[in-house]
Amino acid sequence: MTTPLEKTLKRELPIQGRRYVVAISPDGLKLTLKGKRIGKELRWADLVNGDAALAVALNASLGALETPGKSTGTTHKNPRRPRTSPRPGRK
Repeated sequence: MTTPLEKTLKRELPIQGRRYVVAISPDGLKLTLKGKRIGKELRWADLVNGDAALAVALNASLGALETPGKSTGTTHKNPRRPRTSPRPGRK
């Protein structure tokens, strides 16, 4: 007899020299870099459906996790302060 999954289980997992946390819950699974909050999630219902597009999306999203130091796309120096246009009369 198997034990029902009623609450989240978290385990550390080394992948290519980096530490990840895999959280398995009744809703699905989540893979995040250790010490981070945002990761990749996969719901059990989506996995059971067997959608081919899901497999492609999963492989693409996991590739994003493996890229350390990925650019956020901001071009100004201070990412917390939004870029504003210069005041009238200033150059």
